[in-house]
Amino acid sequence: MKETFVKNLRKDMEVTDFFMVKSSAIKTGANGKQYLDIALGDRTGEVSAKKWDVSEAEQESLVQIKEKEIVKVKGLVTEWAGQLQLRIQRIRKTTEEDGQMMADFVKAAPEDPGEMYEYIYKTAEGIGDDDLRKLCIRVLTDNKDRLMYYPAASKNHHAQLGGLLYHTKRMLMTGERVCQVYTNLDRDLVLCGVIMHDMEKLNEIEAAEDGIASGYSFEGQMLGHIIQGVKAVDRLTLEMGFPREKAIMVEHMILSHHYEPEFGSPKKPLFPEAEVLHYLDILDARMFDMQAALDATEPGSFSDKIWTLDNRKLYKPIEAKEEEND
Repeated sequence: MKETFVKNLRKDMEVTDFFMVKSSAIKTGANGKQYLDIALGDRTGEVSAKKWDVSEAEQESLVQIKEKEIVKVKGLVTEWAGQLQLRIQRIRKTTEEDGQMMADFVKAAPEDPGEMYEYIYKTAEGIGDDDLRKLCIRVLTDNKDRLMYYPAASKNHHAQLGGLLYHTKRMLMTGERVCQVYTNLDRDLVLCGVIMHDMEKLNEIEAAEDGIASGYSFEGQMLGHIIQGVKAVDRLTLEMGFPREKAIMVEHMILSHHYEPEFGSPKKPLFPEAEVLHYLDILDARMFDMQAALDATEPGSFSDKIWTLDNRKLYKPIEAKEEEND
């Protein structure tokens, strides 16, 4: 079991544990000697590491260490230019006998993907409108395998294993409650919009089963998930014989959920359910970014600037420490 997480590293700490390789290269220093320049990480963060004075005998094995592999490292935490750095004494690739769990090394949603999918699927089954229910169930069923691991972004909010499910589930939970307050809303349309709004991120983002995004697909770069989503819904609703007005309303919810042209939406919401979808989306994204920043902040101090929140610094109250110690 992994014990030493990046967020807990401190200067002069001796470390013997497992990490994921983020990048790795053999370089030549100013003294003409070769060294291993490697970035190591886990689900809590990333740290720069060096193995100095690499011998020719060591080089053959070190060049075989690749990105995303898990390695066991023994070393000492030092400080360089104000940043922590790990000085490696020994490093090796892991084997099956090491029994490491991928969830320790990649950022992952805090809930089980299977349980999140089941919640979303049951919510879809509870949609009263036959057309909207069948659309959601069709899309959830067709994409179940990838939904189990896909992130909701390549970086920023919900860029994690199972992030798309987590984002969708929390929006559904909030959407249900909003519909209880604003009784003029069409609940079925709101829930369908939530389930469908980011579904084409499955085809916009390229991601492996570890939930790490490696970039964007060709169509994702050229069109983006909003336009891809409109195309997908248009195709499916024609195939399923949707009433045209209803189909276009779902398409409009996808088209307008980013609200502003500079964020990818050519139209602003033109009916209440589309307006609500935007705020459900932005609320969940901001709460995610705020919590991530505060998790890395000591009680009684301010976080680093968060560029997704207009470079605000967030304050974590001292009481948070008392609650953690209870």
